[in-house]
Amino acid sequence: GAGTPLLRGFSLALEAGRLTVLVGPSGCGKSTLLRLVAGLLPADAGRVEPGRSPPGTTAFVFQQPTLLPWRSVADNVALPLELLGWPGAQRQREVARALAEVELTEAAGLLPRALSGGMQMRVSLARAWVGRPRLVLLDEPFAALDALTRRRLQARFLAQWEARRPTAVLVTHDIDEALLLADRVVVLGGEPLEVRADIAVPLARPRTPTMRHDPALAAIAARVESVL
Repeated sequence: GAGTPLLRGFSLALEAGRLTVLVGPSGCGKSTLLRLVAGLLPADAGRVEPGRSPPGTTAFVFQQPTLLPWRSVADNVALPLELLGWPGAQRQREVARALAEVELTEAAGLLPRALSGGMQMRVSLARAWVGRPRLVLLDEPFAALDALTRRRLQARFLAQWEARRPTAVLVTHDIDEALLLADRVVVLGGEPLEVRADIAVPLARPRTPTMRHDPALAAIAARVESVL
């Protein structure tokens, strides 16, 4: 027979230019929801509305870097621009800028297998930004990294996002990460999936890693934990 639907009567509005973080128990459907938003999975019913802003690109950053192993670092970063039809010279300038931003200029000609996991994720983030996306979707992009690399990439992502301010949705199971990055934390759970809490994070921007110790975050973290 038919299985239990992931979503039923589910509605979530994203705020333009804001960073929304989705948290919830493992296996609750956070990643599937993100793929539905991106159009990577078909929905049996319902719809995803793109909003009233002019159509733009959507970037998706997976938990694994998903780089094409036969393409160089620069060519991996250039892929969205090729698909968007950017002229060659403009592509090269944009790729050079993106690699400089993640401090990988010297790695431009290398294949992905020559890079560490953290460096590969930096390439993935550079690729996400080059097309100047209006919507950025990130599925636990830092979860597979060691703690030091994770913190460094969180800080780098924060700086990149705050410089551009596209609409962004990030999935994580890490409450500290959620509160450091988010304007808004949406706690998901249940079967079918439902919004259990929608919590604003009133922390000033630009954010810095030292803000993890802000006393205001402790109360918000406790609220998130209480509904998980």
